[in-house]
Amino acid sequence: MTTAPTPAHPPRLLRHLLPGDLHADGVARRRTARDWAVDVACFVFAVLVGLTVYDMEAAGRPVPQLIQLADLVAGAVLCLALFWRRRFPLALAVATAVAGAFSPLSGGAAVVALVTLGARGRLGAVLAVGAGHAVLSLPYLHLYPDPDVSFWPSVAWTWLLLAMITGWALVVGARRQLVRSLRERAVRAEAEQELRVAQARQLERTRIAREMHDVLAHRISLLSLHAGALEFRPDASPEEVAQAAGVIRDSAHQALQDLRAVIGVLRTPDESGDEPQRPQPTLSDLPELVAESLSAGMRVQLTQRLPDPVELPAHAGRTAYRVVQEGLTNARKHAPGAAVQVAVVGAPENGLTVEVLSRAPLGGAPATAIPGTGTGLVGLAERVSLAGGRIEHGRTPAGDFRLWTWQPWPA
Repeated sequence: MTTAPTPAHPPRLLRHLLPGDLHADGVARRRTARDWAVDVACFVFAVLVGLTVYDMEAAGRPVPQLIQLADLVAGAVLCLALFWRRRFPLALAVATAVAGAFSPLSGGAAVVALVTLGARGRLGAVLAVGAGHAVLSLPYLHLYPDPDVSFWPSVAWTWLLLAMITGWALVVGARRQLVRSLRERAVRAEAEQELRVAQARQLERTRIAREMHDVLAHRISLLSLHAGALEFRPDASPEEVAQAAGVIRDSAHQALQDLRAVIGVLRTPDESGDEPQRPQPTLSDLPELVAESLSAGMRVQLTQRLPDPVELPAHAGRTAYRVVQEGLTNARKHAPGAAVQVAVVGAPENGLTVEVLSRAPLGGAPATAIPGTGTGLVGLAERVSLAGGRIEHGRTPAGDFRLWTWQPWPA
C-alpha cells in the first residue's frame, strides 16, 4: 500500500517569509466575498485614521516639502497595500513601521498591518515590529513635536499607545491560535474516533471468524471423515451404513446449532430474541470432544494431570478446549488415521500446558486429506496471546506435528 508523500514544512523562522495567504505547503487560499468586505473596511479605517492623525499632528506644522511629499506617497501606497496584507503581512508591517518615522498618514495602515500580523499567528514578529515602531517614533516626534507637551512625556504617551496596539495584536493572534488549535484537535479527535470504530469492527470480525472456524471446522471435518468412510466402503452392511448416516446426521445437526450460536453474536440486542445462548465449552468438556473423535474412527489418547477439584478460570478452560479442538481438526484434515496424543497438564501458579501430538502417517499424507486455509492456527495464536500465554506448532524431527500451548493459571 502506497501513501502520498507528506509535504515538507519550512522551519519556523522561514515561515515568516512565506506569503500570508499560502499554506505551508504552498497552496494558495482563494479570497472570499467576506475577505473583500473586510479588506475594504480596513482600507477605509486606515484612510480615516491617517487623515485624523495628519490633521491633529501635521497640519500647519513647518515640515519640509520633501517630507510632506513622502508622507503623502507612503500613506497612499500603504493604505492601498492593505488589500495584500494577507499575502505579505510581515513585509507590510515592517514597511508601515519604517514609514512611521515620518508619515502620519500611514498611522492607520500601521495599526491594521500590526493586527493582521498578529492574526496570522506570528506573535514574535508582532513584538519585533512593535519594538521597531517604538524606536522609529523618536524621529517622528522630532518632526511633529507637540507644542503643549514636552518631548519625553510625548514619547511615554506614544509608547503606551503602541504597547496597547501591540497587546491588542497579540491577543488577536493568541485567540486565533487557540481557535485553530481547538479546531484541529476536534478534527483529530473525530479521526481518532473513526479509527477506533474501524479497529473495533475489525477486531469483532476477526473474533467472529475465529469462532466460526473453531466451531465449524471441527464439525465439518467429522462429516467429511464419515462421508469418506462410506465412499470407500461400498460393501458395508446396512447396519453400518445406518450407523454412519446417523453420526453424519448428528454432526450436521450439531454444526447447524453451532452456526446459529455464532450468528447470534452478529445480532443486536433487540434482535436477539428470547432464545438462550448456548454455554461455552470448558475443560470439563474435553472427554466428550475426544469421544466424538473416537466415534469417528480416530485414535486419540487423552491424558489429564490436573488438581482435584479443577479451579481453572473459565477463559483459560475455553482456550484449552479450542486448542485441543484445533489439534484434532488438523489431524483429521491432514493425517486421517494417524494416532493423536492429547496431554493437559497444569496447576495453579505453574500454568496450564496443552499438547496435541499427531503422529506422522505412514506413507505421507493421503490424497484424500481435507484442504485447509491455514487460518485456524493464526486465530488460535491470537486467542492464546490474548490469554497471556504462548504457542508453538510445527513438525518434530520424527515428522510428527506438535501443537503446544501454555497459559497462566493464577493461584
